[in-house]
Amino acid sequence: MTGRIPRRAFLKSAAAAGLTAACGGDLDGPWPLPYAIPKPPVPGSEAFRAGEERFVRSVCLQCPGGCGIQVRVVEGRAVKIGGNPDHPLNRGRLCPKGQTGLQVLYDPDRIRGPLRRAGPKGAGRFEPASWEEAIRAVGGALRTLRQAGNPERLAFLSGRTRGHMMPLIDRFLAAYGSPNGIDGASAGSDATPLALYLQQGIRAYPGFDWMSTNYVLSFGASLVEAYRPTVYLLRAYAHLKRGRPGSRAKFVQVDPRFSVTAAKADEWIPVNPGTDAALALGIAHVLVREGLHDREFVGERTFGFEDWTDARGSPHRGFRSLLGGYAPPAVAAVTGVPAETVERIAREMAANRPVIAVAERGVGMQTNGLYARMAVHALNALLGSIDRPGGILVQDDPPFEEWPPFPSDEVARRGLERQRIDGAGSRAFPLAGSVSQVLPEAVLAGKPYPLEALLVYYTNPVFSRAEPARFRAALERIPLVVSFSPFLDETTTWADWVLPDHTYLERFGDDVVLPSVGYPVLGMRQPVVAPLHDTRDTGDVILALAREIGGPVAGAFPFPGYAEMVRHALVGVQAARRGSILEESPRAFQERLMATGVWADPPYRFGRTERVFRTPSGRFEFFSQILRAGLLEVAPPGEGDGPGGEEKRLDDLLRELGVEARGDVAFLPHYEPPRYAGDPRAYPLLLNTYKTMLHAEGRGGNQPHLRELTGLHVPDSWETWCEIHPGTARDLGIRDGDPVWVESPFGRIRVRARHYPGAMPGVVNVPFELGHGAYGRFARGVGANPNEILGNVVARLGGLSAWTSTRVRVHRA
Repeated sequence: MTGRIPRRAFLKSAAAAGLTAACGGDLDGPWPLPYAIPKPPVPGSEAFRAGEERFVRSVCLQCPGGCGIQVRVVEGRAVKIGGNPDHPLNRGRLCPKGQTGLQVLYDPDRIRGPLRRAGPKGAGRFEPASWEEAIRAVGGALRTLRQAGNPERLAFLSGRTRGHMMPLIDRFLAAYGSPNGIDGASAGSDATPLALYLQQGIRAYPGFDWMSTNYVLSFGASLVEAYRPTVYLLRAYAHLKRGRPGSRAKFVQVDPRFSVTAAKADEWIPVNPGTDAALALGIAHVLVREGLHDREFVGERTFGFEDWTDARGSPHRGFRSLLGGYAPPAVAAVTGVPAETVERIAREMAANRPVIAVAERGVGMQTNGLYARMAVHALNALLGSIDRPGGILVQDDPPFEEWPPFPSDEVARRGLERQRIDGAGSRAFPLAGSVSQVLPEAVLAGKPYPLEALLVYYTNPVFSRAEPARFRAALERIPLVVSFSPFLDETTTWADWVLPDHTYLERFGDDVVLPSVGYPVLGMRQPVVAPLHDTRDTGDVILALAREIGGPVAGAFPFPGYAEMVRHALVGVQAARRGSILEESPRAFQERLMATGVWADPPYRFGRTERVFRTPSGRFEFFSQILRAGLLEVAPPGEGDGPGGEEKRLDDLLRELGVEARGDVAFLPHYEPPRYAGDPRAYPLLLNTYKTMLHAEGRGGNQPHLRELTGLHVPDSWETWCEIHPGTARDLGIRDGDPVWVESPFGRIRVRARHYPGAMPGVVNVPFELGHGAYGRFARGVGANPNEILGNVVARLGGLSAWTSTRVRVHRA
């Protein structure tokens, strides 16, 4: 149990650390203070009077939720983070992750300035460099690569981009001429926006009218612990249970694991892993069989419910006829959920409208996850819960001013025409926007071309991707790797140059709330303190690199800095003259925005059908014409272009992609048995990885307060544990608390076994976050990383990671 301290000692030291911060000084004492590390001097502290206090509004970045924060600053030092009472998401409240943000700012192992590699790749040995020489070296290398006519050999790998950072990166790549902007969505929850795209024509996460719903059916969504935005959902949960006198919503959790969300639900329905689609379709079967669906909505605002004929006279199958194969007894045999439960849930949903059916991580991260998401979303259509009070919303964005267009050159045009290095959008991954998890194979194979430069922003694939050894090998092969991380994480140890960013408490930028409340919400992130070290905002660094590259790339950025680019975009919000801030001038608007920390434009506007359904039919599509057309576009050529020839080409492609369905079924929500990596005879158990509330998406391992709180239901916060059903553990001869090996075809990790009745027999549950090999003194060497034993299983249709598709065996260590 490396790094473990008694809870009483922790509380004592944490209280002392809080006192130290509040007093703005360091505390020396005769007893160990593991977390009360000496803090750096305050830049410009001479400008503050003794005891001077102020409160600064900003936006949290401990998760993608985008909660508003208010930071208490005393004599130039941030001493406490609380919630912004004016922000509509959290209204002054904050989760534990948000409150520990000071440990990000004051982490003793932050990178203090630019670094140049001073040893073999991956050794993590660096020497200090100046910003001038770093920009000159990196910008010069990128200029040389572009002048050689190979701009596509640059890739930009990004993770947590907020506000205008992603448009900035896209603009840089477009001007440079690289098609390789690669984000981490395909390794996350991208099945949700992809399902919405296939059925509604909108590639975005849905919003939810949680406050007005009467019934929530959640398939694997950790709504009150690890969903976004957490604080808003906690508020909504409390409102649904106690905020409407005489009316309490019912909350049903479908999940293979008894999670915190399952514990808070009115009912937990254990389901066999990977069978959620079958359960959703069984519920749909009952709704349609008994006429409980919303016939008006289905008749007027959906397409493909009944069998239909296309413009060429070819017949096609509809959703209703497909449901005949999902009678509750058949569904029970697949899912393990009793037939009478399937029947009851369907009738409850129909009787308690409006309802919300939602699916997340555990559902989408199977090889059949995209179809499962479509099946769950089909329930919302059947019950008329789309663009209706208490249902699914399509959230508006703030009305930003566009950046001015920029001229391109022939080098950029040729580069942008090249195939993406990750194959996204091609025949290999036809629906994918990017496929970060296959980047190593492309790099190591040198196909479709060598990758010569990689820029890495707020992502750590050497820790956070399945089979991370693949990324280590790939990074060793790339001639120029540049990291913008403020911390020496696992990926940054492989960099040639480190150009460290500010932490989120030191930089300026906008932050648009992810779909949640339905209406647009714009938070403003601003420095709460002066930068502690010689770091720079990555937005400004990208502009500096563009100027160093010169030519059309420099010409694409007619702004002195990133802050000016953001302020230019804000002019559009002011000019719209709507929302919570109405000022006559852009300057007055922005001053007010900084003071309040947020602009919002409620309420949600229902009934705008043209923006809710952007499909070929202009309706919700049970039969996805977008899916069929997209696959036909990349399908291998065949003989003839008539209906028969098209079907043959589509079936050939579906076979190639590992989709079992053929014909029209492939374009309808349906159940396909999940595929797993590992021989079930050698690896008889299924591995389920999950997030706790304290999981900061892999970035919380260096925050000791989060570590101490991680395992509230087990005494193992500072080491990794695995949850095993007592019956399964007994069969394996494993006692509660035994050290065990969890082994897959890809490796093994040593963890602590915990008997857990909330684990399904035959399933081993392991939490994320621990197991770092770098990332500072609080993270390094603590626990085990389950990603090391996960197979890189990719569902090729959407390019999606199948995180819960690895078989394991467990034995005592």
